[in-house]
Amino acid sequence: MKKLSLFILLFLLYNGVVLYLGWNVYEFLGIDAVEIFSIIWIIWAYSLLIGMISRKLSVFQVAGYYWFAFVQYGLMLFPIANLFIWIAPANFERAIEWIIFALMIIIFVIGIYRAYSPVTRKLTIEMKNDLKAGEELKVVIGSDFHFGPVMGKGQLEKFVRKSNAENADLVFLAGDLVDDIPYWYMKHQLKDTMRELKSTYGVFGILGNHEYYGKQIPETVYQMEQSNIKMLLDETIEIPGVCMITGREDITNKSRKKLEDLKVDNGLPWLIMDHTPTDIDTPAQLAADLQVSGHTHRGQMWPNQLITKRTFPLDYGYVQKGSLHAITTSGFGFWGPPLRTNSRAELWAVTIKFTKA
Repeated sequence: MKKLSLFILLFLLYNGVVLYLGWNVYEFLGIDAVEIFSIIWIIWAYSLLIGMISRKLSVFQVAGYYWFAFVQYGLMLFPIANLFIWIAPANFERAIEWIIFALMIIIFVIGIYRAYSPVTRKLTIEMKNDLKAGEELKVVIGSDFHFGPVMGKGQLEKFVRKSNAENADLVFLAGDLVDDIPYWYMKHQLKDTMRELKSTYGVFGILGNHEYYGKQIPETVYQMEQSNIKMLLDETIEIPGVCMITGREDITNKSRKKLEDLKVDNGLPWLIMDHTPTDIDTPAQLAADLQVSGHTHRGQMWPNQLITKRTFPLDYGYVQKGSLHAITTSGFGFWGPPLRTNSRAELWAVTIKFTKA
């Protein structure tokens, strides 16, 4: 009964938002076709659900992504517009509406640009290790690709070009490789493009929370393995004479192994991939050398970073804690709307310089 009451409350609240935003847009357009507008508006408001009916309706899914970005910024801008229209002289009303319209367009243009125009973040760190003192290791880190209907071959080609330009020794793909299911990865035929990734010792990947949501993990892992990505599922492997690499199952898997059970202490640098950055204390206590994560998107759309910053010990960037160097990337792709107003699509190129302890 409580669940039903909550559902009804959320349903009414959501439709209240739909009505409020629709009324504002209808007033701005100044058209005399309320029935047609209402039908189009309701379809857009529920387009994500429509798109879930069949993959043939993916255009509705894409429209739904943009809808939720519109809702976020509409709920921020429209009340401001209503307030100014209420207190300003009547002849200012149209100007205020056009200013809000322009701001919305600017937000979307900038957000789409930042989502589809990735950058390379470069970092050099010093890591103490007697066995490797005087040597260097270069690691490229990518995460949160979310390959799906709005994240396809063009973006992967950008990642491959930027990664290969770094002449990396290792490439880490830190989870959420697909947007729930591998259908779009296969449909866009991304396997051959992914195979073009070059590195000295290989490309390694882990699962993120979205692979668990899609519940097609075996097929996802198979597709990645076919793409020359070595998937690490709660296991530690050795690159002989180079380093140890641990790939953790995402925290979504409540039965994943404890990190201490994955530690192999043979003196080589210990590098960890853990998709969701919920814990940097444990790897620091276990004397891990590097942990890379993603998941947060750094909020993706302003001001969501205020939530991620309070939720995770390292929601973005780099920090050193003891011997541990921890990095959380905002990701190369995006979830939902292809907008990034608070972050930028990115990969990290990390040069590790080993020194004596």
